[in-house]
Amino acid sequence: MAAAGQPEAPPLRALIWDVDGTIAETERDGHRVAYNQAFAALGLPWHWDEATYGDLLLVAGGRERLLHDMAMRPDAPPAGPQRDALARAVHERKNGLYEAVVAQGVLHARPGVERLVAECQAAGVALAVATTSSRGNVNALLVSIWGPQWRSLFRVAICAEDAPAKKPDPLVYRLALEGLGVAASEAFALEDSPVGLQAARAAGLACGVTRSAYFALAQFEAAAWVRDDLDAAPAMTLAGLLAPVSGSIASS
Repeated sequence: MAAAGQPEAPPLRALIWDVDGTIAETERDGHRVAYNQAFAALGLPWHWDEATYGDLLLVAGGRERLLHDMAMRPDAPPAGPQRDALARAVHERKNGLYEAVVAQGVLHARPGVERLVAECQAAGVALAVATTSSRGNVNALLVSIWGPQWRSLFRVAICAEDAPAKKPDPLVYRLALEGLGVAASEAFALEDSPVGLQAARAAGLACGVTRSAYFALAQFEAAAWVRDDLDAAPAMTLAGLLAPVSGSIASS
């Protein structure tokens, strides 16, 4: 109950998940691998090592990431239609190759993800995803974790095709809230990156962070809590999302 004189907090009606890095560690061993395969398939002498890709993750959106990288490459086409066309071609090839990587079963849900999803389902808390990744990429990953029934688990899935303004713009979260039919005060977001946290907060959402590999040392001052993962002791439960127990803040 709320303290005397304080209004009751709205009940939690929805949990909105980021996908890449939050539901699964997809960036290093999934997307990066597929980009390198796409470069090779298209005859491009480019390669993104782990450190380079980590730096590029500061740019949201796959095609945007490619364009940012090309702007610094002397062997890339000049800015304009030719560069845009190459970025689209690489991105399209990469998406297909990423789905093939996922199909190999090498990417798994992060600790606690499946448990918390099941807990929400049992409690009647609606689930959604809000991501800058493409719908095909999202479908491939979530099918690999939950099977085709993931669509019945997650009431709303807002992907790159739905929200052209990428995180940290709050559009993807605003669309998720609209699709769910809930107010920001009735929902909670889960993220792994500073730009994701910024997008969620700009949409009026409280947001918890589970640090992914590429953002293990990032700062998340605006987060409701920060953890290494949902199973880090003590395990994060549905009841603890809005009022995490003492000790849930991960050390830097």
